[in-house]
Amino acid sequence: MSPQGASECFRRLSNEGLNLHRRKGEKKVGKMTFVEHRNAFHVYHSFDRLWIFYTVMLQALTIYAFAGQKLNGRSFKKMLSVGPTFVIMKFFQSLLDLVFIYGAYASTQGWTFSRIFSRLAWFGGLTGALTWLYVKMLQEDTSGSGSTWYHLFMIVFGSYVAAKLIVAFLVRIPFFRRKAEAREHWAIIRFVMWIHEDRYFVGRGLYERTRDYFGYTLFWLIVLGCKFAFSYQFQIKALVEPTRIITEIEFSYRWHDIISRSNHNALTIASLWAPVILIYYLDTQVWYTVISSLVGLVDGAYSRLGEIRTVRMFQTRFSSFPDAFARNLYASKSAPGEKNQGTLTTQLDWNLQKLNACKFAPMWNEVIHCLRDEDYISNSEKDLLLMPRNQGPGSLVQWPLFLLVNKVYLAVEIAQDSKVLNQQDLWQKVSKDEYMAFAVEEAYKLIEEVFLGFVKHDSGQIWVKAILGKVSAAIEENALQGSFILKRVDSVLKQVTVLTGILTNKKVSAEKLKDQAIIAMQNLYDVVMNDFIALEIKEEIEEYKSLQDARKTGRIFVNFDWPTSDREIENAKRLQLLLTVTRSTAEIPKNLEARRRLQFFTNSLFMRMPSPPSVQKSLSYSVFTPYYAEDVLYGKDKLKEENEDGITILFYLQKIYPDEWKNFLERVCIVSNEVERQLNNKTNDMLELRLWASYRGQTLARTVRGMMYYKKALILQSLLEGNPDVEEGGFLGATLEESPGYRMARAIAETKFTYVVTCQIYGQQKQENKQQAKDILYLMQKYESLRVAYVDIVDQKREGPDGKMVHTQEFYSKLIKADADGKDQEIYSIKLPGQFRLGEGKPENQNHAIVFTRGDACQTIDMNQDNYFEEAYKMRNLLEEFNATHGLRRPSILGVREHVFTGSVSSLAWFMSQQESSFVTLGQRVLSRPLKVRMHYGHPDIFDRVFHITRGGISKASRTINISEDIFAGFNSTLRQGNITHHEYIQVGKGRDVGLNQIAMFEAKVSSGNGEQILSRDVFRLGQLFDFFRMFSFFYTSVGYYITTLMTTLVVYVFLYGKIYLALSGMEKTLLVFADLSNNAALQSAINTQFLLQIGIFTAVPMIMNFILEQGLSRAIVSFGTMQLQLASIFFTFSLGTKTHYFGRTVLHGGAKYRATGRGFVVQHISFADNYRLYSRSHFIKGLEIAMLLIIIGAYGQNNSGLAYILLTFSSWFMALSWLFAPYVFNPSGFEWQKTVEDFMDWTNWLFYKGGIGLKDTESWETWWEGEQSHIKTFRGRFWEIILSLRFFFFQYGVVYSLDVAENSSNLRVYAYSWVAFAAVILLFQVYTFTTRTSQHFQLFLRFFQGILFVVMVVVAAITIWRTSLSIGDCFAILLVFIPTGWGILSICQAIRPVLEKLRLWEAVRAGFRLFDALMGAIIFTPIAILSWFPFVSTFQTRLVFNQAFSRGLEISLILAGNRPNANT
Repeated sequence: MSPQGASECFRRLSNEGLNLHRRKGEKKVGKMTFVEHRNAFHVYHSFDRLWIFYTVMLQALTIYAFAGQKLNGRSFKKMLSVGPTFVIMKFFQSLLDLVFIYGAYASTQGWTFSRIFSRLAWFGGLTGALTWLYVKMLQEDTSGSGSTWYHLFMIVFGSYVAAKLIVAFLVRIPFFRRKAEAREHWAIIRFVMWIHEDRYFVGRGLYERTRDYFGYTLFWLIVLGCKFAFSYQFQIKALVEPTRIITEIEFSYRWHDIISRSNHNALTIASLWAPVILIYYLDTQVWYTVISSLVGLVDGAYSRLGEIRTVRMFQTRFSSFPDAFARNLYASKSAPGEKNQGTLTTQLDWNLQKLNACKFAPMWNEVIHCLRDEDYISNSEKDLLLMPRNQGPGSLVQWPLFLLVNKVYLAVEIAQDSKVLNQQDLWQKVSKDEYMAFAVEEAYKLIEEVFLGFVKHDSGQIWVKAILGKVSAAIEENALQGSFILKRVDSVLKQVTVLTGILTNKKVSAEKLKDQAIIAMQNLYDVVMNDFIALEIKEEIEEYKSLQDARKTGRIFVNFDWPTSDREIENAKRLQLLLTVTRSTAEIPKNLEARRRLQFFTNSLFMRMPSPPSVQKSLSYSVFTPYYAEDVLYGKDKLKEENEDGITILFYLQKIYPDEWKNFLERVCIVSNEVERQLNNKTNDMLELRLWASYRGQTLARTVRGMMYYKKALILQSLLEGNPDVEEGGFLGATLEESPGYRMARAIAETKFTYVVTCQIYGQQKQENKQQAKDILYLMQKYESLRVAYVDIVDQKREGPDGKMVHTQEFYSKLIKADADGKDQEIYSIKLPGQFRLGEGKPENQNHAIVFTRGDACQTIDMNQDNYFEEAYKMRNLLEEFNATHGLRRPSILGVREHVFTGSVSSLAWFMSQQESSFVTLGQRVLSRPLKVRMHYGHPDIFDRVFHITRGGISKASRTINISEDIFAGFNSTLRQGNITHHEYIQVGKGRDVGLNQIAMFEAKVSSGNGEQILSRDVFRLGQLFDFFRMFSFFYTSVGYYITTLMTTLVVYVFLYGKIYLALSGMEKTLLVFADLSNNAALQSAINTQFLLQIGIFTAVPMIMNFILEQGLSRAIVSFGTMQLQLASIFFTFSLGTKTHYFGRTVLHGGAKYRATGRGFVVQHISFADNYRLYSRSHFIKGLEIAMLLIIIGAYGQNNSGLAYILLTFSSWFMALSWLFAPYVFNPSGFEWQKTVEDFMDWTNWLFYKGGIGLKDTESWETWWEGEQSHIKTFRGRFWEIILSLRFFFFQYGVVYSLDVAENSSNLRVYAYSWVAFAAVILLFQVYTFTTRTSQHFQLFLRFFQGILFVVMVVVAAITIWRTSLSIGDCFAILLVFIPTGWGILSICQAIRPVLEKLRLWEAVRAGFRLFDALMGAIIFTPIAILSWFPFVSTFQTRLVFNQAFSRGLEISLILAGNRPNANT
């Protein structure tokens, strides 16, 4: 189609609308079967089987416990009450089916309504019948009239249970499900399956093979067995006796009781059982975490993870690497995709080992060169790590020098040992160290080659051949010790070392070195002839005529052939290093990241993976990275820009990565003292510096460099496997580009790999001449295979219907590359039908450019990720997993292991990286197998491209509900009969948030996203269509985790409010006499479980198991202990509050949105006002509420002896203090006095600034406060805000009856008087804060009135205390409880804002909120100010926050001091 035709087509579509699938006269089809109503009951609606199961089990266990653990006829009949409970809950589920399609009644098909009403009628009738029969059965049992109703109930209930089991077998067990689907043409089968579950096209066939089914069934039987055993023994059973006592005793309430007295003290029982029941519903998450960690540990060990975890292990097993490489990574003649069963270390045939070494060396050397180019190793380390090409004759394998250095001299020491009797014993001792034997053999071989090649003329060559011949003969005859004086071999090696030093000297010409070489050879001759060889051999050699003549003239060594070929030079250099390097190899490589990468890569060689096909037969793939406006390359100005402490990014990176900075200077040949001057004078070097800095941040340049390793790996693979000379001793060029066949290999790689970066606003950036556009163009010039997609917005003018010119915009999705001149060249341009950004930004960015990808697979990579050459080499193995069997279906998404590379900066970054690492390794390992519920949790998973672009793409983009677009890709794939696997023999790098505020924003985004997922039809279908145990797996690994997190926090509130109820009502005092609850096992187990969840112990279990697997037990213990010393428990408790707040708010109000976390380096101080704005409503309010609850318990509780109170409330105090002060504990320079003073001034200026139009929330409290209310929009949201705010009035109601002035009265008038006092306080507040403009006309009168009022208030208070029983303690208690009362009133006013605005009372509400924020800020700020007085606190905090950096010799203290030390660099 021509461009004109395409434009006309789109114009018509625009005029007629985009209803492409609607015929004329056909009505628009709305939503069907499901509408995303915001309602918390979605949790029950989607996972009703889980909640019914827990409730029925709780009921049964409770009945059994109250029956004295006896199952007789009477207790059995009571236990049958689970039947009515079950059908009532199923009826409620059916009712929700009808309610949740409200809004889709007109578009829902008739058969759907038929099913809904059929189920509603069925469960409604069954509920009525079973309930009625059960009541009759109980009445019959009481009267003793017979058992007719019991038998009738059993017939009805038993029939239903039998039918339910049959249907469950048919629908849920894979084997029977497949049989039923094969006979679906039978009417009865079709009806049963239809009535049991709605018939979905998307979501059909969600079952696994029988073996997998029994695998995750066994897993959950173990988990649930542990859970119910614990719940019964330590929760339910322990509360039976106290409950009986409470129901039988008459209590005297301190206050005016309304409910409990006439209902067997119902609220007292509820206050005891509520926290226990909450723990009962959430502790499955605990058992899941523990059991899954153990399963992940065993599975990881079976997969051979962590076998190489130290430098020593790496060195010891190096000789087995070539064989493992040849088996797993070299394209062999075995069937492509055939799974290698791992590699075992065995004794190999020497010729085969030499051949495998020839294959392995080029790849290994390219890995080492990449590490050097990335500045992880130095030049000297590179020389030691490089492996010779092993292309010479013979079977001797040459290993990297870091394995052999110092080994020769150790062998010499053994040879000089007088205890060694013969050559055989000597060689046996040397061979105990495999690499010592290799070093001795290679040293002799190199000496032979170097000297025979160097001394080629006259008598010198005769002497060399004679000596070497004697040595060889002695070795063959086992007569080495008799022929040579081995105690003097070190003298010989010393002279050899001198000669090789001359041969490898590149600073002086060969002519000038000739005289030195002659002297060195003569010295060697003297040492060998006089000190080393036996007398008879010496005499035999001296009889050679040519040597006699040469000795007479004094010119034995005259003519030399200086080494000129690459092989000769390499041999001389290698011999020199072999004999001179004596440093310990335990620290090679020195850089921790280089160690980690090499250890993981070599460990992965022994893991099970598919055999790779040849490059030409391998699957083609694309890599896909979304980018918006983040950093591409750090600019020169940004590197030199100073923060408030005078620290630049460049200086910071120099201190964080000192060894890499030193390696960089060595690579670019710049002296450290002249860095600034030289870099300013050389543009290219400045670019190198920008690249070096950018590669250590979370930048697009780092990601692009890493992904382009895929192409480099493909080129090397093509060169190696397409070159038969490799197996015949041939070799590649000095670089890949110089190798024969490079152009063909590059062409093949181009057909197999494409990299598309979708830079959504690149066109706009280019028009505005922004630095990002220039840097993106540079990346395209640097990497010729890089493609950039973006949306081009073109302004157009066209004639409208009325004849006037109308301005319109046209949108084009474009793909560009760099041309030969370095400019961007358009490849494709696709006109879009209209505005492309209709949903969330990131998924829309991916959706518009997915058309530009190609190949069989597509790897999604975020721009905070990295890749490594050695891992890219395994990509074709991974792609073969698409052809492997992983259950009933072939994989549709391949999960890939990640390494978080941002964990070395601070303790927070370390906590986050370890938590993330355990999830992306051990966690996803268990999700994949045995649970079979792994989804897509973000990049870098690999999608079956054809599968997904024909099934809705890889990114759902609906606004708000799809804010976590990555997880929906996994939902989408699973619902469409995909299979998501996880593979750990390959990894990519990933950056994470490193500051507390960044981490909080990330967790807020994820928590809000999970709150939105609850509403989605995807979660509903998965929850309904998975079988029972797979549904458990899905729940506890997705939204269920956040539900249990929310319940963990609720346990604290329920427990503390229950304790306050007991303390203030007077019940606690009576219970101490009749039923001592201070040591009750149920309450203790509930509180202990909550505390362990709160501080992240169970979150740390996967981390500990991962430590043990990949680092070893001792290092795991040290790492976990270090985390606790660095206050990891405070961090995890604070994180719990973040997740709870944003998840709960999203469920109630919605408002989920993308939150930019920022990916920069966070070492700067965050102001008090910034932290207050971010955490005021999510943490500080809740922390103060918990603290106030604890204070009241301490003041009015009956069992408040020191130790008892501490044990009972420690976890709650820990939570309150963590939520209040964690942002300042983990804030750099959080306790430095000068910054504390500046923070106070900044906070007060912000708090009392009146605001105005257009001000940001960082400038005015009023602007920020308005934004904090934006989530309260709907009637439902306002209603729940009011309901939740009512709890604050309980403080006042309970405390006023405990005051001395109440005189033990329980009359309601006491409570009424308290409200009079509260109204008086509010009136006084209004009088003393009356500052409106009208007051300026009567300022004198106002001030006089305020003074008189103050005097009257003091006099009245004094008289009241004197004449009544009101005490000073009562006054403080009243003021204390008025705080929550005031906050409750303000919260309700906030919910009814439209009404108050009409009544013109909103200004007073705003003043009240400002007062509370000032009070809360003062409470939090005061301890910080006090601690800031002591300098050692700031020093300790800096050490605490940056401990990981200090352990690597970092100079964070210097950075934070702000001494501008970078001025000299």
